Amino acid sequence: MPVTIDGQRLWGRIEAMARLGATPKGGVCRLALDDNDIGVHRQLADIAKRRGFRLLMDDVGNLFIRREGSDPSLPPIVSGSHSDSQPTGGRFDGIFGVLAAFESLEAIDDADIVTHHALECVIWNNEEGSRFVPGCMGSGVYAGVKPLDMAKATRDRDGISMGEAITQLWSCFPDAERRELGTPFAALLEAHIEQGPLLESGGEVLGVVTGMQGMRRFLIEVIGKEDHSGTTPRGLRQDALVDAIAIINALHALFWDGDDAIRFTIGHFELFPNAWSVVPGRVTFGVDFRYSDVETLKNLGDRVAPLAAEAAAHCRVSVNEVVNEPPVLFEGPVFEAIEAAVRSSGQPWRHIYSGAGHDCRFFPQRCPTGMLFIPCEKGISHNEAENAEPEHVAAGAQAIAESLLILDKQLP
Repeated sequence: MPVTIDGQRLWGRIEAMARLGATPKGGVCRLALDDNDIGVHRQLADIAKRRGFRLLMDDVGNLFIRREGSDPSLPPIVSGSHSDSQPTGGRFDGIFGVLAAFESLEAIDDADIVTHHALECVIWNNEEGSRFVPGCMGSGVYAGVKPLDMAKATRDRDGISMGEAITQLWSCFPDAERRELGTPFAALLEAHIEQGPLLESGGEVLGVVTGMQGMRRFLIEVIGKEDHSGTTPRGLRQDALVDAIAIINALHALFWDGDDAIRFTIGHFELFPNAWSVVPGRVTFGVDFRYSDVETLKNLGDRVAPLAAEAAAHCRVSVNEVVNEPPVLFEGPVFEAIEAAVRSSGQPWRHIYSGAGHDCRFFPQRCPTGMLFIPCEKGISHNEAENAEPEHVAAGAQAIAESLLILDKQLP
């Protein structure tokens, strides 16, 4: 059953969505369930309703756009990603996967192809974790690995809870049907920009993802004492910043490896009271540690707390692990369907391992799952300079559409 996506239509949607939350430097700031993020949901929902597609939403704010199949007893084949961004994010991260899935549904609809399974485009809620921490809440709650109550109780910097934001989202879609959390999928596919340089440097247009590295995250709080900066001698200070720096230096040494394979980042850092004439009384910062090997994740991650306590000479230290996710292996029907679609595309391609985390990481134990990458310019992502080529965007969507049809034929 031949299907051809409309690359011009898809690129037009990429540009339209980039206007929602557009930043002066060409990126987007579209935090989970802010007005711009809800605007993405509204625009796609309006197009979907004109097509006769159904809208379904669950209690954690994931939106499913459904094209019916001939057998309503079968679980749906689902593809999509997220629509939220980092505060200085790019135009393709997440939204490309959503729009590739939506374009696939439209192209299959245009071709009047009757599928056995329903096909769905999903927008997972709060993947980035920029507004509500941690990320991947919508997918994690749906998969049953994160509690709904915890997710809804999480508050942003303005004190708004994610539950309140979800209620606002629901108010915009009074005609949406309720999807029960954990409703089974026949399969799940996710298209994404690579967020790294390998495809571009190798001249490949498509990447069949073999797996995803594991991740552990720690929130470290160093608690000292605020004092006057001009009158308090060094020997009497409990300077939280000084001890925080000592901890960070010790952690850099812990995670150093000559092969440069371990990923260690401190991307979140807050100093209190953050005043010129006050010795810092408290510092909080986040440790992001990623690797592909389970034992290394355990051994190094388990050393974070004792090392932090040892490095702090003058202050109390609290270490709280907020994320612990194992590495993921993609194999089976979805991996094979994506590989078959890519092989037949005529595009240069390769197998590739994902260094970044994605929503589909929670699903290999629940249903056949897989991912497809396209290049991004210079490997830049989580950055307003993020870019992808129209022909690569189209090639990725075409592979997703063909993968959906392959799976519809092969899956029970």
